[in-house]
Amino acid sequence: ACDLMNQGILALVSSIGCTSAGSLQSLADAMHIPHLFIQRSTAGTPRSGCGLTRSNRNDDYTLSVRPPVYLNDVILRVVTEYAWQKFIIFYDNDYDIRGIQEFLDKVSQQGMDVALQKVENNINKMITGLFATMRIEELNRYRDTLRRAILIMNPSTAKSFLTEVVETNLVAFDCHWIIINEEINDVDVQELVRRSIGRLTIIRQTFPVPQNISQRCFRGNHRISSSLCDPKDPFSQSMEISNLYIYDTVLLLANAFHKKLEDRKWHSMASLTCIRKNSKPWQGGRSMLETIKKGGVNGLTGELEFAENGGNPNVHFEILGTNYGEDLGRGIRKLGCWNPVTGLNGSLTDRKLENNMRGVVLRVVTVLEEPFVMVSENVLGKPKKYQGFSIDVLEALATYLGFKYEIYVAPDHKYGSPQDDGSWNGLIGELVFKRADIGISALTITPDRENVVDFTTRYMDYSVGVLLRKAEKTVDMFACLAPFDLSLWACIAGTVLLVGLLVYLLNWLNPPRLQMGSMTSTTLYNSMWFVYGSFVQQGGEVPYTTLATRLMMGAWWLFALIVISSYTANLAAFLTITRIENSIQSLQDLSRQTDIPYGTVLDSAVYEHVRVKGMNPFERDSMYSQMWRMMNRSNGSENNVLESTAGIQKVKYGNYAFVWDAAVLEYVAINDAECSFYTVGNTVADRGYGIALQHGSPYRDVFSQRILELQQNGDMDVLKHKWWPKNGQCDLYSSVDTKQKGGALDIKSFAGVFCILAAGIVLSCFIAMLETWWNKRKGSRVPSKEDDKEIDLEHLHRRVNSLCTDDDSPHKQFSTSSIDLTPLDIDTLPTRQALEQISDFRNTHITTTTFIPEQIQTLSRTLSAKAASGFSFGSVPEHRTGPFRHRAPNGGFFRSPIKTMSSIPYQPTPTLGLNIGSDPDRGTSI
Repeated sequence: ACDLMNQGILALVSSIGCTSAGSLQSLADAMHIPHLFIQRSTAGTPRSGCGLTRSNRNDDYTLSVRPPVYLNDVILRVVTEYAWQKFIIFYDNDYDIRGIQEFLDKVSQQGMDVALQKVENNINKMITGLFATMRIEELNRYRDTLRRAILIMNPSTAKSFLTEVVETNLVAFDCHWIIINEEINDVDVQELVRRSIGRLTIIRQTFPVPQNISQRCFRGNHRISSSLCDPKDPFSQSMEISNLYIYDTVLLLANAFHKKLEDRKWHSMASLTCIRKNSKPWQGGRSMLETIKKGGVNGLTGELEFAENGGNPNVHFEILGTNYGEDLGRGIRKLGCWNPVTGLNGSLTDRKLENNMRGVVLRVVTVLEEPFVMVSENVLGKPKKYQGFSIDVLEALATYLGFKYEIYVAPDHKYGSPQDDGSWNGLIGELVFKRADIGISALTITPDRENVVDFTTRYMDYSVGVLLRKAEKTVDMFACLAPFDLSLWACIAGTVLLVGLLVYLLNWLNPPRLQMGSMTSTTLYNSMWFVYGSFVQQGGEVPYTTLATRLMMGAWWLFALIVISSYTANLAAFLTITRIENSIQSLQDLSRQTDIPYGTVLDSAVYEHVRVKGMNPFERDSMYSQMWRMMNRSNGSENNVLESTAGIQKVKYGNYAFVWDAAVLEYVAINDAECSFYTVGNTVADRGYGIALQHGSPYRDVFSQRILELQQNGDMDVLKHKWWPKNGQCDLYSSVDTKQKGGALDIKSFAGVFCILAAGIVLSCFIAMLETWWNKRKGSRVPSKEDDKEIDLEHLHRRVNSLCTDDDSPHKQFSTSSIDLTPLDIDTLPTRQALEQISDFRNTHITTTTFIPEQIQTLSRTLSAKAASGFSFGSVPEHRTGPFRHRAPNGGFFRSPIKTMSSIPYQPTPTLGLNIGSDPDRGTSI
């Protein structure tokens, strides 16, 4: 610019970016050179406001040829007209996002949800990164965000971006995108429409074209080249808007110079030096600037003129758009235009998307399928009333659009499939033959059906599921033994026997010192019984006093404590937690097994889907081929059913798995009274449920728009929760029949315990009978020293009685070889109390232990009389004495209150018939 000023110039024209424009503005203001600035963006990217500072009107020599950036106003008006509340804005790397800051502030104040995302130069890498980093749930939410989007980018980037998102299925047919850019020509528009799906709106800057074709190339006295003035010419189509403004700017300067010459107010060209500090500005700069501002020209961009602020106010935006559609390359039409003075001129609403269907009565065909369509009331003589999820959706559309409907069921109760002659049956056939306007049920959108009928956008996702019967919980009668393995039970039993044997051996090697009169003996039987009693924590008398035995029992008690505690904790877990698992948890598991046959409804969408994939030799997943072999047995009649209700009943009462719509099966499992079903299936929704209409129906777009609104405001989710509650009475995914009773135990869980108790009772009764029989048999035999070491108590009682008879009895002749009897304290003996005498019979080695009930009083009186009359007891060198002890009720002993001891010599009487003294080595315990 300085070099040009040194050469001498009248005005400076620049077509640069905003950064350099500020420097030229400062230079032009300092040198008083008129500066006509034409803002240019990089590679066709939409412009952002430059924000040139204008300090003083007299010192401002820069004129903005291009109009100000009105993108903020245009976008806000269009978004408001479409009533968007949530959308995303995509922009490329070259766009300065600060250019729409004003728009973002306004939509934020209105409560709109807006997201921003920059589009990288490598779009394919960007899309691939999204699929690699996002989970399925995040991708679904991202797809929902992409339903409404604004693209602020150059046309080439917009074309590539549209191609990538369409090919990767990130957008569906219900999306609506807005592309805004001043630099979009007709070729770009056609290409963008061809690559997009759904609805597309394009906003671009347009210029008025004279209606008279002969006058298009003439601007006053100036003739324009035909390659520029003809809008259909390829050269003019490829020209950037900045170049058009440059052409008109040069034409404007030519008219201004011509006017100066006519007015004879021509100023010599300025030859200035920018480097010198004392350089003076051009004296004719102000006059030339005023001449340029007052002038105007009608050029390629229309009227080019300047307002008082130095800007060009003339700008027009054209709004083009398509309707909702699934066809690529569909037509586009002009929806309206916008300018800063009058605003929006035209309506952006699709002509087909009208909300007034008052007075329209539609005939609706359906197929009964829970919970989509069900009969709620069937009164004789009146039309049937229906209910269900699909009926609720239809009712929501009717309420909003104002139409009425009549419902009837398809005659053959089928959804429809192509026949050999090319016709269709079922619900689809009713639409094809124009007998119904709308078809609604659990109807999935398939390519074959779309060839003959039209579908709205999906109102619910579809996936294939499997219905199976829950495995019945098997009850083990001996569940009480489940906490420990059989080998562990065997080890515990062996440990009880081993420890009992060790205790017995330790006491045999080192006999314990028992207290006088203790009846507990250290036999093997007692040792085993004591070890078992301590193991089951029942206690017992502890006669083992040796250190080795106590160490052994201490270790055994610790072992028993740990085992019993572990058993108790494990038993609670086994009785409350079910560990039964089913092997079928997915479609892959179902296809791999052959024990449970499975099938679906003949000629249904599921049947055709499995057939096509199963018979496709290029299908990578072998699951479908295995499923098709099972379903196609006996030409499909063996495992398939004619209606879905028949398949559900077959699962409930037989060994069968039913493959059907996952939504239908989930509803059946939730509402089953016995909660006997569970479902498995594919979580990825590859298709959806839609409303079918006649081919070319005018109601398709209006229905789709309303369905999208129901999904956006959350009403569709409310309807779903009505029929598929999250907290149902049955567990859909548990393969075991569980009860909702908080883990209460029943009698079946403890049947084994009662069986063990009953076995113990029966065994004890049997042993008791054996003991009774044995005792009777033993009592009938004559005791001898070879076969019995016990002396009958009756014989001893008669001997004691013989001591208490008359003095003249020959039994009272005692000799020195008499047997010593343990002394009795007769004086302090209580009356009529059962006492026990423990005596050491010398020479005969007989120790007697007996009861002396009634005879003890007579014995007391007789012995006392003998002592008073000088009765001689004989010479007894040594007497072993001991106290009497009372017999305890439980068989034990405690000391008697007898204090004084006395010796009574006793001479055996042969008339008793007891030869107890013949064997000196024999000791008999009585």
